[in-house]
Amino acid sequence: MSRHLLTIIALLCFTPMVFAETLAPQKILFVGNSITKHGPKADIDWHGNWGMAATSEEKDYVHLVTKALAAKQGAMPEIMIKNVADFERNHVGYDITGKFADAAAFKADLIILCIGENVAALKTPETQAKYQEQVTALLKTLKSNPQAAVIVRSSFWANEAKDTAMRKACEAVGGTFVDISTLSKDEQNYARSERPYKHAGVANHPGDRGMAAIAEAIVKAVK
Repeated sequence: MSRHLLTIIALLCFTPMVFAETLAPQKILFVGNSITKHGPKADIDWHGNWGMAATSEEKDYVHLVTKALAAKQGAMPEIMIKNVADFERNHVGYDITGKFADAAAFKADLIILCIGENVAALKTPETQAKYQEQVTALLKTLKSNPQAAVIVRSSFWANEAKDTAMRKACEAVGGTFVDISTLSKDEQNYARSERPYKHAGVANHPGDRGMAAIAEAIVKAVK
C-alpha cells in the first residue's frame, strides 16, 4: 500500500473525532426567569439561589442539563445563567442590546432560552407579533457566535399564543423549539406535589420531577 493512500486513510479516520469535538458545547448560556434562577426571598418563603422550586441547586434544570452535556462531551462546560424576567414583563421597547451586552460577549456555543411565564397575556395579533419580534431580536443578540446552537423551550405553564410566538422566533434564527406543554398537565411535575409551600406562586413552579422532565427534553434536543 502506498504512503499516499495510507495518509488519506489516516485522515478519513481522524476527521470524525475532530468534528465531534467541534460540535460539543463548551460555553452554554441559560436565559430564563425564576425557573432558571431566583435568589433568596424570605417574604415568599424561598431560600435557595437556583431554579425555583427545586430542592437543591443540582436538581434544577440548568444543572441537570449541564451535568448531562458534560457527561456527553467528557468535560464540564462553562456556563452563564441570566435571569431576564424584566424583559418578559417589559419586552416592548426593551433595550435588548444594552441589557444583554454581557450575555452577547459570552459568545456561547449553545443558547438555551426558557421564558414566557411572566409575559402578560397576548390578547391580540398585534401583541403576539410584537412579542415574537422582540424574542427574535433577543435571540439574534444572544447569538453573537454565528455557529451557536439555539434551543427555545415553550412555557411550563402552557400558553398557545406565547408559545407560538416563541416557536416562530426560534425558527427565525435557525433554532430548535422544545415543546414541553404536556408537563403542566401532570400535577406531579409541580413543586406543591412534593412538599408544602407557604406561597402559592412558589408551589406553582416545577418541582424536582418537573425540573428533571424539562432537562430531559432540552438534552434530547441538543444535536
